[in-house]
Amino acid sequence: MREVFHQSLEDLQARLVEIASLVTVSIDKATRAFATSDVTLAEEVIADDAKIDELAVVLDEQAIEILARQQPVARDLRIVITALRVSASLERMGDMAEHIAQLARLRFPERAIPKGLKSTFTRMGELDVEISSTLTELLRTQDLRLADTIRNADDDVDELHARVFEKVLSDNWKGEATATVDATLASRYHERFADHAVAVAKKVVYLATGDWAVDDETITLAAEAQVAEAAPADES
Repeated sequence: MREVFHQSLEDLQARLVEIASLVTVSIDKATRAFATSDVTLAEEVIADDAKIDELAVVLDEQAIEILARQQPVARDLRIVITALRVSASLERMGDMAEHIAQLARLRFPERAIPKGLKSTFTRMGELDVEISSTLTELLRTQDLRLADTIRNADDDVDELHARVFEKVLSDNWKGEATATVDATLASRYHERFADHAVAVAKKVVYLATGDWAVDDETITLAAEAQVAEAAPADES
């Protein structure tokens, strides 16, 4: 029975990785659709969001069944609760990708990116794709060093988000009302996507350390401990 229980926990982790992988595909397609007005890509993202939602529901049901049947405690309980919370964040990340794709579809055949902000949104899109890819690897390996990578990239997204608002609120902004709305919404979606990724990374750190209030030094020490544990023993 214990072996079956641990297999169920491993299945939860595999499902999280699967959902995160689909989210990465979605944000990649969404940002490319937004940059190029590719309505086909946008439609694919919008249609595929239902798959992400469905997988999240299946994972949640499996986690609830484990709680009811196995009544896990200690670290096992943390794994199940963390899986439930991570699933919710990944589902929201999929929604953010869908919202970006919807903007691209709404403005087709015109480009949704207002003039003067193309490079900013291009970079934001690249960062979100990098963040999502790194998050998928974090969920797969629980390598805590990746949590720092995600957080640092999120700082860059936040800076770009602030630049968008500075641009549209400046006296030099000549964009029409629709351009202003598109810029602010798209920037917010990119920023929230990254924020949800940071939230997931924090949950993985909690799973590894058992502590929500961890600082940079604690994460670094935990990551170093992981590396030391994985390293081959000294044969000398």
